[in-house]
Amino acid sequence: MQAIVTKFLAPTNLKGARIKATAAAGSVTIDFDYYAGEAGSHLLAANALLKKLNWKQNGITIAGSGMLPDGNYCHVLQRKN
Repeated sequence: MQAIVTKFLAPTNLKGARIKATAAAGSVTIDFDYYAGEAGSHLLAANALLKKLNWKQNGITIAGSGMLPDGNYCHVLQRKN
């Protein structure tokens, strides 16, 4: 089982703020959702990666999330039977 790490990407002259979700199996980047806020945006990015990797179809969900000392978030996964 893998964990997902999400990282805030600051806005540039060409792109707005984004969140990048990364696991050993791949990554995805989404726009920062100001309505969802910081923690919500990180969770949305982690769920977007679950969807991209088709892990949700295999019963894998996020069991818990938390902020790491460097400001990134870690999302622990579980398989629902």
